[in-house]
Amino acid sequence: MSNRLFQSVIHQMKDVVERLCGVIDEKGMVIACSDNARIGEGLSVNMAALSSGEPVFYNGYTYKSFGSPMQTEYSVFVDGGDEQAKKYAGLIAVSLMSIKQYYDEKYDRGNFIKNVLLDNILPGDIYLKSRELHFNNDSLRVVFLVRLQNAAEISMFDIIQSLFPDKSKDFVISISESDVAIVKDISAAVDSKDLEKLARSIVDALGTDLSGRAVIGIGTAVKGIKDLAKSFKEAQIALEVGKVFDTEKVIVSYENLGIARLIYQLPSTLCDMFLKEVFKRGSIESLDSETLFTIQKFFENNLNVSETSRKLFVHRNTLVYRLEKIRKLTGLDLREFDDAIVFKVALMVKKYLDSSPIKY
Repeated sequence: MSNRLFQSVIHQMKDVVERLCGVIDEKGMVIACSDNARIGEGLSVNMAALSSGEPVFYNGYTYKSFGSPMQTEYSVFVDGGDEQAKKYAGLIAVSLMSIKQYYDEKYDRGNFIKNVLLDNILPGDIYLKSRELHFNNDSLRVVFLVRLQNAAEISMFDIIQSLFPDKSKDFVISISESDVAIVKDISAAVDSKDLEKLARSIVDALGTDLSGRAVIGIGTAVKGIKDLAKSFKEAQIALEVGKVFDTEKVIVSYENLGIARLIYQLPSTLCDMFLKEVFKRGSIESLDSETLFTIQKFFENNLNVSETSRKLFVHRNTLVYRLEKIRKLTGLDLREFDDAIVFKVALMVKKYLDSSPIKY
C-alpha cells in the first residue's frame, strides 16, 4: 500500500479537521500525518487494544483501526478524546479504507492472476498490467487445479498456501469452495514427472489434514502471463476427463490424457453414430460383466492370450472361447490389432456418454 495515498488524504483533511491527525502502521510507526515532521515517529500505543475496530483513546489521541478483517494493518489517530475526535477518526478511517480497497484491487498481484485465469481481463490489458505489477513475462509457469471432492472442516486454501511461501513467484488462488488453483513458477528443466511429484506432495499434505479426497489436474507449462488461462483450462479438462476415464487417479496431467482428451472433445451425436457403426451386429449392452472384465484384462496385457489367461486363472482355451464369443456378438476379433483399437475406443466412447461430463 502506498503511504503517499494516505498522506494525500490526510493533507486534504487537515483544514477540515483542524486537529493533528495521521496514520500509523501495525508497528505504531507514523506513516502519514498532518504535521509532516511527525512522519517516521513511533507512537507508544497498545496495538492489541485497537484490534476491536472501536475508537480507542490512548495517551492524548483517539485511534480507529482499519485494514483486513483478520488483521489491524493501520490505525487513524486524531488529537483529543472527545466525541468530535471519535467522529473525525471514524470518517478518516472509512475514507482511507475505501482507498486501500481500491488500491489493493488495482495492484494486488494475486487478484490480477485470478482475473487472468478466469478470463476476466481483456488480452490487450494483460501485458500492460503485468508490466505495471512487475511480472517476468519470460518465466515458465504451470497451473495446478486442486479439487476437494468432499467437504472438510479445515481450509484447503490455507494448507496449500503454507506449502508455497514464495508469494513473489508462486500464487495460490481460491476459485471456489472446492477448487484452488496454484500458479507455479518452474524452470525449463522441469518435466511432467517432476510436476506430478509436486502434485503428489500436495495430495499427501492435504491427506493428513483433510477428511475429503483431493484430486489435482495439471495444465501444460506456458510462457508469459497471457497463456495462464490456457493452462488453467487444461487443468480443468484434465480433472473432468480423469473423472470419466481414470476414476482411480488423484493426479491427472493434461499432457498424458491421450485419446481420452480427443473423445472428450467430440460431440455426443458423433459418438452415438460411432457406437452404432461399431456394434452393428449387437449392442455393447449385450456383453455381461464377466466378458467386459475379460476384455479389460486382455487390453492390460497387450493382447497376449497366454499372459491374460494366467492373470485370470483360466485355461488358455477358455479365454480363446470368450474372445470368439465376443467376435460373434460384435464382429470384432480382439486378437487383431485394428479390431482391438476400435473396440477400445468404443468402450471409452460409451463410458464418456454414460458420464455426461461438463465441458469447458
